[in-house]
Amino acid sequence: MKHAYLILAHGSYTLLQRLVSTIDDERNDIFIHIDRKQQELPCLQVKYSRLFLLNKERVSVFWGDVSVVAAEFALMAFAHKHGDYAYYHLLSGVDLPLKSQNDIHDFFETHQGKEFIGFYDGVDLPASLVRKVQRYHLFAQDFRGSGLVFLAKRIVRACAIRIQELLGIKRHTNIRFAKGTQWWSLTGSLIEQLLSKQDEILSLYKHTFCADEIAIQTYVYNSPFMAQVFAPEDEAKSSLRH
Repeated sequence: MKHAYLILAHGSYTLLQRLVSTIDDERNDIFIHIDRKQQELPCLQVKYSRLFLLNKERVSVFWGDVSVVAAEFALMAFAHKHGDYAYYHLLSGVDLPLKSQNDIHDFFETHQGKEFIGFYDGVDLPASLVRKVQRYHLFAQDFRGSGLVFLAKRIVRACAIRIQELLGIKRHTNIRFAKGTQWWSLTGSLIEQLLSKQDEILSLYKHTFCADEIAIQTYVYNSPFMAQVFAPEDEAKSSLRH
C-alpha cells in the first residue's frame, strides 16, 4: 500500500531534512511545497523514497489567506499525477511522526478506507465560522505584517468587518461549514473528489480568514465521506495529530 506525504514548508530546512529522513521508506513518496517567496530551496537527501520538490507549481503563501489552501491543492494535484496512493498525508515542514513507518503502515492497512481529519465542536464554533468565512475580509494577503501600510489595512479590514456585523451581512448561508485542524490523512478516493472540485472550493474561500482550517472539513462534512471519518467526535484522534 503506497502512501504520499505532502509537506508544506517555508524554511527550517534542518528540521525538514529530519522529517524527510523519518518518513524515508520505499512505501512512501514525498512531495514538498516550499513557499514561492523563499528563494533558497533545500538540498534534501533520501535513500528509499521518491522525493519531489514542486517548482513551477509553487504558490506564494500568506498566513490566514486562501493561498494556504491553494498550496495544499498544488501538492494534491502534483502527487496525484505521479502515482496511485492509498493515503495522502498533509504535514508541515516542522512535524515529526511519533510512530515508525511499520506501525503507521500497519495502522492504515487495518483501517483502510477510513478518513482521518479532525472536526472542532467547541461552543465558539458558530461565531468563529461566521467571522472567518461568512464576512468579507479585505486585504486577505496582509493579515500579518508591520509598518504603517499594514496598520492601515488592518484598521480598514476591522472597520469593514464591523460594518458587516451592524448591517447583518452574512454570505454563503446555504452552506453548512465545518472547522478543524489543517492536517489530515485522506484516502486516494477522497483526494480525487477534492481535485475535481478544486476551482469551486478556491473560489468559495476568497476573502475569508483561515480557510485552511475550514475548506477541506466543510467538503468532507457535506459529502458521503463523512460516514467514513475515524472517531469524528475527537478532533485529535480523528486527525492522528497531537
